Amino acid sequence: MRILIVEDDAASLLVLQAEIEQLGHECLTADDGLQAWELLQTAAVDVVVSDWMMPRLDGIELCRRVRAQSRLEYTYFIFLTSLRDKREIFAGIESGADDYLLKPLDYEELQMRLMVAARVTTLHAKLAEKSQALERLNREFSEQGRTDALTQLGNRLRLHEDLEMLASRAGRYQQRCCIAMCDIDFFKVYNDTHGHLAGDEVLRTVARTIRDTARSEDGVYRYGGEEFLLILPEQSLDSATLAMERVCKAVESLAIPLDSGPPARIVTLSAGIAALNLGESEGLELLIARADAALYRAKKAGRNNVQVDAQPDSSAPATAEPLRSERKA
Repeated sequence: MRILIVEDDAASLLVLQAEIEQLGHECLTADDGLQAWELLQTAAVDVVVSDWMMPRLDGIELCRRVRAQSRLEYTYFIFLTSLRDKREIFAGIESGADDYLLKPLDYEELQMRLMVAARVTTLHAKLAEKSQALERLNREFSEQGRTDALTQLGNRLRLHEDLEMLASRAGRYQQRCCIAMCDIDFFKVYNDTHGHLAGDEVLRTVARTIRDTARSEDGVYRYGGEEFLLILPEQSLDSATLAMERVCKAVESLAIPLDSGPPARIVTLSAGIAALNLGESEGLELLIARADAALYRAKKAGRNNVQVDAQPDSSAPATAEPLRSERKA
């Protein structure tokens, strides 16, 4: 173990260091509590063996600071004291110490205390390792619960969490933001022609293309079926339109055959864009509905194009859901 000895008496410190090193441990030393505290800011130790009465910073305050530190590693703390009053010893344990040794020091007792310290610190290390593993698993499960299994994009849960956070930030800092709803054109035709396994591969390919074409700060999500939604922070309707035209062009350039034709057709994407109304109490569902209504107009305009929300005010009717069933082809 690595042990920090804190002792203001130079002779006692040297003797104690020699004994501990003879037991096979690595030693760091400090002349008083303040020097020990400064050492602990840069060096990890398993055990602190500290005198009680010291100048500048006594053992009690050093122990309290050690316990207040937010660290995964547990530091075992042993007091060295000539005090025989049980109330004083109780105060030391209450401050966070694990054990104490009375002066003059019995080195067999020291060896036993260090054996206990080794067991306790090893147990804490194992518990910390398990705790970290559980935290990692929780993060992974949380990530999986917010990720679409097929496309590896964010799912609806993540979308709504991110939209709420973005809407809050946009309202506070008056930041512009647009969202874009996208839909693969004639996807049912593709599935009927090539089968659902091939359709799944097209969904993965289109999702990857959208993500790679979008900016790093844009959010890309699978909304459902062959629909995708993008959050475009700091974008006006004009700049968002240019961005989505690039996305549609990238999907078109994949040249994935839609069916056997004639005429020969390829997989394309249509998109509708809506801007977040700053300073208005518009619900996120209505914002999505406005983007969806714009997407419906893109479908009616011949597909493979981008349309902008024609009713940007918050009084626009939420007609998206009935339209969605109409536009499937």
